Amino acid sequence: MGAGVFLLPLAAACGNGDDSGDGGGDGLVVGFAQVGAESAWRTANSESVQAAAEADDRIAELKFVDAQQDQEKQIEAVRNFITQQVDVIVLAPVVETGWTDVLQEAADAGIPVVLADRGIEAADEDLYVTRLGSDFAEEGRKAGQWTVDTFAADPDGVTRILELQGTTGSAPANDRKAGFFEVLDGEGLAYELVDSQSGNFTAEEGKAVMETFITTHGLEGIDLLYAHNDEMGLGAIQAIEEAGYAPGTDIQIIIVDGSKAGFQAGVDGKLNYIVECNPVFGEQLMDVVVAVSEGDEVEKFTPVEEGVFDASQFEAELPNRQF
Repeated sequence: MGAGVFLLPLAAACGNGDDSGDGGGDGLVVGFAQVGAESAWRTANSESVQAAAEADDRIAELKFVDAQQDQEKQIEAVRNFITQQVDVIVLAPVVETGWTDVLQEAADAGIPVVLADRGIEAADEDLYVTRLGSDFAEEGRKAGQWTVDTFAADPDGVTRILELQGTTGSAPANDRKAGFFEVLDGEGLAYELVDSQSGNFTAEEGKAVMETFITTHGLEGIDLLYAHNDEMGLGAIQAIEEAGYAPGTDIQIIIVDGSKAGFQAGVDGKLNYIVECNPVFGEQLMDVVVAVSEGDEVEKFTPVEEGVFDASQFEAELPNRQF
């Protein structure tokens, strides 16, 4: 039998009780400070990790905290894991900076830290053992390459782009932006970034920002919307339709993630390209956690496998989506 998975309310997770974190039996006790539940991707990721821990006989207990996209809550959760003397801490950092002190506390306590999904600034790389997740910069490059391939022959000469960024300061937002424009600049595409704002990875904020874009700039002559995740892209599609335009036709749209809802929008002709970001890596994460706890040599970064999909592939791929 695998782990007991406990969904801790933050007040309980961050209290000063005397729980030793021994899990009541053999196996590892793992503390997981998750970003939140801001998207279908994040929910699928949490479910994958929880199910993998539950099924893994090597894991006695997974202490799970939903930090509600709040870095301070994540820091409190990590400190609570240290107090509980868990065997390994898994952190999906909401932003890249501001982790030095708490990760040093974990190191001083002899508790290894594994980053799941997102990364932190390079200056703190000695304070965690490894990161398992997506290569966000490569995801941006994939989006950029499709943009170059699609618009390089544009007779108008300049590709006009709107960008919906993820949470400000987060690794996926930083890297998806950098990778995208790295390719555009490297390939010499003539483009104008008309506007770029954060939609915080949520559909509601993506819709609101897109409404602002439309009010400020209109959509006439805008060629492309690059949305850093599905949720923001789907919110933007709603705003585009409400403004009387046809998403996917009047403006081409790239999204990153690859949820069922995203692929359905693609099947419906409302977007044009999907860069996959795979959330279902719970089993792989458990293997990494065990390896780290046993002091095995592990790579500093292990990428998960991810693909890309255009309009010709949306319908066939839709049934394969797991979130």
